[in-house]
Amino acid sequence: MGIDTVRTTASDEAAGRRREQRGWYFYDWACSVYSTSVLTVFLGPYLTSVAKHAADADGYVHPLGIPVRAGSFFAYSVSLSVIVAVLVMPLVGAAADRTGRKKPLLGAAAYVGATATACMFFLGGDRYLLGGVLLIVANAAQSVSMMLYNSYLPQIAPPEERDAVSSRGWAFGYAAGSLVLVVNLVLYLAHDSFGVSESTAVRICLASAGLWWGGFTLVPLLRLRDRPTAARADRKEATAPGLRQLAATVRDMRRHPLTLAFLLAYLVYNDGIQTVISQASVYGSEELGLSQSTLIGAVLLVQILAVAGALGMGRLARTYGAKRTILGSLVAWTLTLGAGYFLPAGAPVGFFLLAAAIGLVLGGSQALSRSLFSHLVPPGKEAEYFSAYEMSDRGMSWLGPLLFGITYQLTGSYRDAIISLVVFFVIGFLLLARVPVRRAIEDVGNPVPERI
Repeated sequence: MGIDTVRTTASDEAAGRRREQRGWYFYDWACSVYSTSVLTVFLGPYLTSVAKHAADADGYVHPLGIPVRAGSFFAYSVSLSVIVAVLVMPLVGAAADRTGRKKPLLGAAAYVGATATACMFFLGGDRYLLGGVLLIVANAAQSVSMMLYNSYLPQIAPPEERDAVSSRGWAFGYAAGSLVLVVNLVLYLAHDSFGVSESTAVRICLASAGLWWGGFTLVPLLRLRDRPTAARADRKEATAPGLRQLAATVRDMRRHPLTLAFLLAYLVYNDGIQTVISQASVYGSEELGLSQSTLIGAVLLVQILAVAGALGMGRLARTYGAKRTILGSLVAWTLTLGAGYFLPAGAPVGFFLLAAAIGLVLGGSQALSRSLFSHLVPPGKEAEYFSAYEMSDRGMSWLGPLLFGITYQLTGSYRDAIISLVVFFVIGFLLLARVPVRRAIEDVGNPVPERI
């Protein structure tokens, strides 16, 4: 009878865990549409056109009296959103760990971001300043919500399941991004057939991403659960302003140097990944002379194949471990950039093959990095440490674009600029290879999975 009771309890726990995991996947499904349709495809060109419409004769707009070239307004807004996120994430992360109430904070961040995105429907005429404010709010809110979302991973998946669970989450996100982007592109490219102007079609695409984000966020909010947490001695620090809390988090992480070593490696190679993503379209249009429709098609191909890539690399991690699989993906990134250097101009087939290679390694590199880091986080500090991880993902990726820009400025060649990014994958590979992950996991007091 006792054995049957134990088996029933274990079975109930496994069923509850799977239910939470399925709910967790749906937050990636909910918010990835913002990253794909809004941030990557539609908002940049549209907000720039709105700013140019509002500009003076010299091409400047004047938010808060500051002269800003209209063509730079979108980039400056994204940068300001990163600064806001960097200030807010450590504070929210520490509060989540201290109180154990992640779900209300996740819901608040998600619906602030979704509401701001839905309100982008009103970006008509010369309302560039409204667009900048909504972008800053939405982008910062998504960063905060993703930090909280990621911090659930160690709580909903035991060590042996994390690679697969993280990979499925990324796959859900890329699948949603692909699906909605297809629908948006149909509306955008055939807007006359639907009886709407191009501007209205773009605003519908932007707003629909916010409605999707808000609607599907209900699923994780219904299925995820908060866990009680032990009282923290540093209660005063946990309510400190953002920069002070960030400093406190970094001080705490210094007690776990191997966790910091992994975070440094991730910061380097992820900078390379983010730069390739952001600059590939520039390379395609300026160096290879490809059309806008070809570039959008390549973005869609990356999204679709990233689903297969995330799931496939998750399977590889079961056999070879997450660290080895990530190292293999960094080799693949290096070879992909090398192939991109030799692509002939005016050849869309070669660019699509390059996009396919990027898609196959993109999702897996990110999913396995997240699951590997989850093993290196001290119990009870998940949100706090994932705030530092999220800042590495979103807030620190500036060196790659800087190197890309400097290389182009010095050489006048986008080919030289794209190949210069190999250095991030080589250095990231070397730094990650030196991290003894088993010892790092033991040092923070977590169980070591059989394959890591």
